[in-house]
This record gives sequence, C-alpha cells and structure tokens, in this order.
Amino acid sequence: MKHLLSLYQKYSGLLLTLLKPLGFWGIFLLSAFDSSFIPVPIDAFVAYYAWRDPHHFYLYVIMAALGSAVGGLVPYFIGRAGGEIFLLKRVNRARYEALLHRFERQEFLALMIPSMMPPPTPWKLFVFGAGVFEMGIVNFMLAVFTGRIIRFGVESLLVIHYGPQIIHELTFLMHKHMIALIAGLLVIFGLIALYAVRTLKSKKYDLPD
Repeated sequence: MKHLLSLYQKYSGLLLTLLKPLGFWGIFLLSAFDSSFIPVPIDAFVAYYAWRDPHHFYLYVIMAALGSAVGGLVPYFIGRAGGEIFLLKRVNRARYEALLHRFERQEFLALMIPSMMPPPTPWKLFVFGAGVFEMGIVNFMLAVFTGRIIRFGVESLLVIHYGPQIIHELTFLMHKHMIALIAGLLVIFGLIALYAVRTLKSKKYDLPD
C-alpha cells in the first residue's frame, strides 16, 4: 500500500512538473485528464495554484471547471453510445431505476450536486448515467461546470485564507458527515427551485393583457 501511495505521489509530482509552465492551460489539462480517464488529485492541484497565485485564483477555478466539463464528455459519450447494459452490470436494477428517476425529475441538479462533492463521490457513475439517460450536451456541460465552479471556488478561497491544510481537514469532515451534507444541499437547492418556480409564476400572472 505504501509503495502504491509513493508511486501515486511521484506520478502527481511528474504531472505538476510537466504542466506547471502552461499556467491556466496546465490546470485545464489536469482537470480534463481527471474527468476523462486518467485520475489525478485535481483538488490538490487547484489548491496549490490558488495558494501560489491568489490574485488570479478565479482563473484557475474557471479553467479547472471547464476542463472537468470537457473531460467528462469521454465517459458521457461512452454511456450515450450504449452503456445501459454496462451500467446494469455495475449496479443493481434498483439503483439503476433510482438514477433514472433522479435524472427524469431534475437532470441538472442530479449531475450538478455530485459535481460539487469531493472524492470518493462516484462522480463518473453519474456522468456515465447522464450519457445513458441521454441528457442534453449543453445541460450536461453547464451542470458539471457549475458544480465544479462551486467546489473549486470554495476550496481555493479556504486555502487562501486558512492555508493548504484546511482541504485535508474539510475532506475528512465531509467524508464523515457525507449523508448529512448531501441532505442539506438537497434541501437548499429544493428551496431555491421552489422560489424560482413561484417567482416565474407570479411574473406570468403579472403580465399585461
């Protein structure tokens, strides 16, 4: 286990050395790799860039979120090409139906919320499911981009104010209280969606004849 961890650290260090000179495009490529098929500790890289260049942290956040949306198209298109059978081999019928029901009810939030969550959230499963359930490409990219903007933005601001160690502490707390965190986010987004629907209805009725 220690040997594997050492190899992973060397691999991450090599990636950082190779892509560091590319600046914003480097973090874009790292995020795209992570979301497609090559796992990298993207949160640590975003935190590193934010800590190193706090005045331009928002550019790294945007590029990382964009890279994640672009890289996510790889598992998305694999799922769209006919991944239903593959997905059913990996999850039972009940979980498959739950995923389908979630996307049918609110596909944007169904993908945006997992995109906000830190590892070990099975994010690629939701991305793959988005392809299987034929979520629109524009909505797909917007959902991933929005979720990642929130995740990387919060992480960067915390690192700038409290130092890099805050990421490890928050990750531990999130893992420990993952169910409560997800429930809280669902309640918040549910209230926002309810408010938006009521606002649109009130504006509709206020229109002049």
